[in-house]
Amino acid sequence: MKVPPNATSKVPPVILAFWAVKILATTVGETGGDTVSMTLDLGYALSTVVFLAFFGGTLAAQVLSRRYHPLAYWAVVVATTTVGTTASDYFDRTIELGYVKSSAILLGGVVLVLLVWKRVTGRIAYNEVTSRKDEIFYWLTILVSNTLGTALGDFVATTVGLGFELGALVFAALIALVAATHFFARLPTNLLFWAAYVLTRPLGATLGDTLTKPHAEGGLGLGRIVSSVLLLVAMIIVVLTTVLRKPGQVERPKMA
Repeated sequence: MKVPPNATSKVPPVILAFWAVKILATTVGETGGDTVSMTLDLGYALSTVVFLAFFGGTLAAQVLSRRYHPLAYWAVVVATTTVGTTASDYFDRTIELGYVKSSAILLGGVVLVLLVWKRVTGRIAYNEVTSRKDEIFYWLTILVSNTLGTALGDFVATTVGLGFELGALVFAALIALVAATHFFARLPTNLLFWAAYVLTRPLGATLGDTLTKPHAEGGLGLGRIVSSVLLLVAMIIVVLTTVLRKPGQVERPKMA
């Protein structure tokens, strides 16, 4: 299905700045989610409900807009990462599903959403989201993938025993491998995009835990609230100072 030349895409071009903001957003989602569920002691279930309400509000603003708005777009991304953080912790710790089972189920969920998306619209859009159907599938994929990424990050850092810092290095290396594959192998760009998108979430999760966990647990001990504020400020600065997209035009950007 081709996009009309005058259509307005509601997502930013997938360039280096996109990935920088995405990693910041996933990291603040980890620290912010833990702040509400642990520091404020609301628990995983109630925190998930709170963040789902936040997600619903930001998503409504994004869907009702007629073009790409950087702050609105990235607010939804942050909302999905906070939901992903608390929902994954609820699955893994409260109902004791475990990181392996929850990761497998959520990975199946991401694949299922992508297959249905392809079936319904005839394509899997990631850089040209111009229709309401594409936009709904786009955000549903992001919501599930960010929940999956949280479980993967915890699995590698705790179950496998690599710790937060080494876990972050592992996921950074995997993202670099996906980027290299993009340049040196002929694989579908939408497959590589969603692979990298999923991997940025556990990278953000391990980075967030590295910042907030006490020294005894392998972290820097900066605290969840301080880390969340600093990350959010850094993210807003990058969004406001980087031209991610020219409004009103459909671009065909590179993946990275």
